[in-house]
Amino acid sequence: MLGVTDLPTYLAGLVLIILLPGPNSLYVLSVAARRGARKGYAAAAGVFCGDAVLMTLSAAGVASLLQANALLFGIVKYAGAGYLTWLAIGMMRAAWSMWRTRNERTDAGAADVEATVAAERPFRRALVISLLNPKAILFFISFFVQFVSESNPVAGFVTLGVLAQVASVLYLSALIFGGSRLAAAFRRRRTLSAGATSAAGALFLGFAVKLSLASA
Repeated sequence: MLGVTDLPTYLAGLVLIILLPGPNSLYVLSVAARRGARKGYAAAAGVFCGDAVLMTLSAAGVASLLQANALLFGIVKYAGAGYLTWLAIGMMRAAWSMWRTRNERTDAGAADVEATVAAERPFRRALVISLLNPKAILFFISFFVQFVSESNPVAGFVTLGVLAQVASVLYLSALIFGGSRLAAAFRRRRTLSAGATSAAGALFLGFAVKLSLASA
């Protein structure tokens, strides 16, 4: 059907994969918790666009190129790890500023934190996080190819891609609304916000290390 074989198995695998925590979903949750649902969806839009590009590149054969070219894979891998590290350091610095100003309502440091948060571009950051992940390209081709019919591969890739995006929209929407509930508590309690931001930064460092150790 629509170039897809064994659709129930694909859907079951897709749900499990979507639910696994990763830098994209963590970033969307972080943005929603700090800045509300509207900015959370801006970050989610970056994820959707990034995934669409990766799916297209995978179908076009870029995954095979990355597998065959260790240098190219390494360049993309370390660029992605470096970007995640940069984001983690930024989160840690913001968390430290929040902690220092946790008992002060009108402080220059607190104003600096707010200015930094306001200058953040969730869509662009989420898009870059998605695109600088060579393992995602390899994943899409290795996972999708198992369910694409040889008689109609184009329709198969499109169908699988649409289903993956729909699942991503539903999952990220749940994270965004959950994060929005946390936003009010974070605004009231700077210590809580600092702790959550530092935890997110630590997780991003973990993702960076994991990506830097990945192999094609």
